[in-house]
Amino acid sequence: MDKILSLKKIIIETLDLNKAQDIVSIDLKDKSSMAEYMIIASGTSSRHIQALSEQVLKKLKDSGIKDSKIEGKDSNEWKLVDGIDLIVHIFHPEKRSFYELEKMWSELIPKEKLII
Repeated sequence: MDKILSLKKIIIETLDLNKAQDIVSIDLKDKSSMAEYMIIASGTSSRHIQALSEQVLKKLKDSGIKDSKIEGKDSNEWKLVDGIDLIVHIFHPEKRSFYELEKMWSELIPKEKLII
């Protein structure tokens, strides 16, 4: 567990140092079995979003998460970096407000609906 918290801190620092905007971390432990945490951030352009996703991927791999990968490589407005127990979404601000992941995942989910 400490490894995940440490990795989450490294990823948030990496995003911050690389000028990501509106960085949010969501604890998924009681909401989903797909990951421990979700981090959501915004980039200012398609190039910025791509660069941020590559930086996050490098940090994950450097931390021993060899199976990590980037999803959405063809998209200019969104990237998902799958770090197994840590998922990182990087959006263009307009797409981020359209999908509202923070709202969806921040709400408490009744246990009987916790199948994801």
